[in-house]
Amino acid sequence: MGLAHEELQSDYVENTTKTVPPFGLKDKFGYLFGDLGNDFFFILVSSYLMVYYTDILHISAAMVGVLFMIARIWDAFADMLWGRFIDARKNTTHGKFTPWIFRMSFPLVISGILMFVKIPGMTDGFYVAWAFVMYLLWGTLYSTVNIPYGSMASVISGDPIERTALSTWRTMGGSMAALIINVGGPLILFQNNVASPNRFFLAAIIFGVLSLACYMACVKLTTERIVEPEKVSQKGDFKRTVKGLAKNKALIWLLVISLIFLGTMLMVGSVNVYLFKNYFGNTAALSIVGFIQTATVFLGMPLIAPLVGRFGKKEVGSAGMLIAALAYLSLYMLPDVSVTLFIILTAVGMFGMNLFNLIIWAFVTDVTDYHEFITGMREDGTVYSLYSFGRKLGQALAGGLAGFAIAAVGYDATKPAQSQEVLDGIYSLATLVPGLLYLLGFLVLVFLYPLNKKRTNQLAVDLGENREAKK
Repeated sequence: MGLAHEELQSDYVENTTKTVPPFGLKDKFGYLFGDLGNDFFFILVSSYLMVYYTDILHISAAMVGVLFMIARIWDAFADMLWGRFIDARKNTTHGKFTPWIFRMSFPLVISGILMFVKIPGMTDGFYVAWAFVMYLLWGTLYSTVNIPYGSMASVISGDPIERTALSTWRTMGGSMAALIINVGGPLILFQNNVASPNRFFLAAIIFGVLSLACYMACVKLTTERIVEPEKVSQKGDFKRTVKGLAKNKALIWLLVISLIFLGTMLMVGSVNVYLFKNYFGNTAALSIVGFIQTATVFLGMPLIAPLVGRFGKKEVGSAGMLIAALAYLSLYMLPDVSVTLFIILTAVGMFGMNLFNLIIWAFVTDVTDYHEFITGMREDGTVYSLYSFGRKLGQALAGGLAGFAIAAVGYDATKPAQSQEVLDGIYSLATLVPGLLYLLGFLVLVFLYPLNKKRTNQLAVDLGENREAKK
């Protein structure tokens, strides 16, 4: 790995006479701040926007499901278009990706705050239209920031171990946002177990300001080191890209796994609000769940490097998926589960989930390298945007299924209390469904994803040799 490390670190440096600071703690903190900024709003939206729409704007859960599916499918295509756009841009003195994070973060935050504005006295039709317009706008602008941010990981460092560190620090940033929102959110957003429109708007302003500050820190602290030489676009390049993507089995199966994983994780987040609000009658307990979710991330962080170093990313990630599946299936099968037991077993499931989540972005850099190995072209933005396409489909699946499922079990926000049949249905959505989906993700990762530890290490060596041969 020593030779591969030296080769990868020296490839495609923009100017050998220019002093480029070595990869270090500054980059890690910068990348952490990027996802901290992303997730201040992303987690707020994914966890609480549905209940804002159903309980405050009084939009039906089924209609919210339709909105979420349409928006996320549109966002998936927006990701692809923006990724191609970014790859077509020239490098600047400030890098290829960071300038776009700086430019687009301001309109993104403004649109996020406007999503939680309720204009009093309007018709139901107006509220539905407002929800569609603002949610679609926010999702589109999110792509313009998230695509360059995610693509940066491949150019901050070329070393597989350093990229794994970036993935871990990125997940830590998202987990810090989750800690703040999931612990503080229920205490801020709800008043006596009832969603408050003024409190939702105040939370949007607070998290919007924090999000913008984090984006600025990301731009300031990160350094793009790997720069592909300028080349003249040739006829057939796009066709070559598409063929390469179709041949990239690692990317294809990672897309499937991510769709399952993210869809499940987000669906659980949405359903849990209804579970604790209605089934357990204790929204304050959501704060404990939010704290535990972040705690399991920090518990897993020191284990990731030695586990990946010994067993490999695929092997560690699949073990985490299996742990999560067994925990949620146990919750479904056990009788008369108390809120305390539910939280304990959920903690086990979250620990397993986060073993995979801590390294998910390192998987992305691996499949980006594999694309270069297949095609000979470095297309970080395109590959990342395609991966983000799959994640957005997972979000569409999560939002749509959560909305449709909540409606299907008979939830009615206008009723003061839900029937036992509805409550049991909500409990099944929070336990059985994620258990089966995590089990499916485990099987796909084990039997279909091709980049195990040995192949990933060899890929780094092969790329170094290929790049050296081009000099």
